[in-house]
Amino acid sequence: MPDATLSPIRRIAISTGGGDAPGLNAVIRAATLAAHRRGWEIIGIRDGYDGLLRPENYPQGGTLTLTPERVEGLASMGGTLLGSTNKGNPFRFPVRDVGGTLREVDRSKQLLDAFKRMRIDALVAVGGDGSLTIADGLAEQGLRVVGVPKTIDNDLDRTFTTFGFDTAVSFATDCIDRLHATAASHHRIIVVEVMGRYAGWIALHAGMAASAHAILLPELPFDIDAVAETIAGREAMGEAYSIVVVAEGAMPRDGHRSLRAAAEAGHAERLGGIGEQVANALAAATGKDARCVVLGHLLRGGSPSAFDRTAALRFGAAAVRALADGHSGVMVALAFPDVNLVPLADVAGRIKCVRLDGDTIQTARDLGICLGD
Repeated sequence: MPDATLSPIRRIAISTGGGDAPGLNAVIRAATLAAHRRGWEIIGIRDGYDGLLRPENYPQGGTLTLTPERVEGLASMGGTLLGSTNKGNPFRFPVRDVGGTLREVDRSKQLLDAFKRMRIDALVAVGGDGSLTIADGLAEQGLRVVGVPKTIDNDLDRTFTTFGFDTAVSFATDCIDRLHATAASHHRIIVVEVMGRYAGWIALHAGMAASAHAILLPELPFDIDAVAETIAGREAMGEAYSIVVVAEGAMPRDGHRSLRAAAEAGHAERLGGIGEQVANALAAATGKDARCVVLGHLLRGGSPSAFDRTAALRFGAAAVRALADGHSGVMVALAFPDVNLVPLADVAGRIKCVRLDGDTIQTARDLGICLGD
């Protein structure tokens, strides 16, 4: 419920944290225009909260005053005008001791003090699970906060979709479409690794849309022999090539997720390499030439799709409306046909995984796509 006792808003801030996603600039544009229509000033914080917590790194200033002129034409651009980071959690801020040891400290009070010094009345926090968990923590400490859901992985709970997902799926689909032709020409297995640490939405949607023959998801540990059997069955029918789409967080039934680097203070574990592992295993099991293509950060770049631009613009404007109406500690969420508000506490720390009994998975099975089980 809105709080009628809150003081009037004169200045707000906006931050973009975590991995970048197509549509971030559209949120910034919408929030800026909506704030200016209400006579508010809006300040952009550079690189998550680093602009306030590491001001020494920004000779040009750790914040950016946003105006309608500055955000003109921004909605169609990929990336984020403000920059981003996934290593700047103010509650677990990474610092290096004199001896070189990296440890985490709580700098949330320093961040809140910086908001007070700058006379910032409220914050629009744009990000994924990590960023919105931070936003929830700041709200619990008294800051007026509205969150905006952002992740290409589409793994945030309580919203139908997040902006960035549609663009990532569309690009992945186009890439897989192209790989059909070269795989068929050379009678190869091509394994396409896409992003998706703990949720396989990109792999599932792009794999289905592009007629992949097998899709491997983090939610469903796979048996490589089942995939090899699918490929052998295609060979028996005269189909000499196969496309396998694998999410970076997928893992074999008796194995574990493939890591590039383990977690350390201020850094999450880095996944990667499962596509190459699957390609090597399938080559050994089938005797066929198998190649791996890793789309990786290509999925994050480029101009956002029309759907993602519209969703991001709606989210940015809705976040400002929520603040104007006295709301705090909430996230704007897409619930067709409207944007509604859900408590940040219901989103923080939760991941929306692919439902194994859901319609999309059932459709994949009905299409004869192997899911590795």
